[in-house]
Amino acid sequence: MFGIVLHEPEIPQNTGNIGRTCLDAGASLHLIEPLGFILSDKKLRRAGMDYWDQLDVERYLDYEDFLSRHPGSTIWYLSTKGHKSYTDVKYEPGDFLMFGREGGGIPEEILSANEEHLVRIPMREGCRSLNLCNSVAIVLYEALRQNGFRGLIV
Repeated sequence: MFGIVLHEPEIPQNTGNIGRTCLDAGASLHLIEPLGFILSDKKLRRAGMDYWDQLDVERYLDYEDFLSRHPGSTIWYLSTKGHKSYTDVKYEPGDFLMFGREGGGIPEEILSANEEHLVRIPMREGCRSLNLCNSVAIVLYEALRQNGFRGLIV
């Protein structure tokens, strides 16, 4: 199983859609606070449909809390500042895929401390970023593909 980590997500609909993708893909969802919404938000629930209660979701006070609860884990940091493509790395079950908040991404100090695990989704020059939901789906399904879609109906 892979873990999707959202660092300080801001938009409830994105988090709801990502939660739905996680459940369908057999991934867990990890939310690092502060969140830009409350988990009972109608928009989050609507986007996550009736799946939210079935989702494996954990909350963390901050990035350090996340790290302390997952020592030694491999974390891939997705950012437009990455220098290698998300398809150029080998994902292993148990890896975490971290995505930043919609308005600013993952903080620079986290990125600079983890350059060897910093990857990006290729885009045309002049484009800022993809929608967070799309980015999560793209990278998560590449990780699943590399591992034979283990546990999923193909």
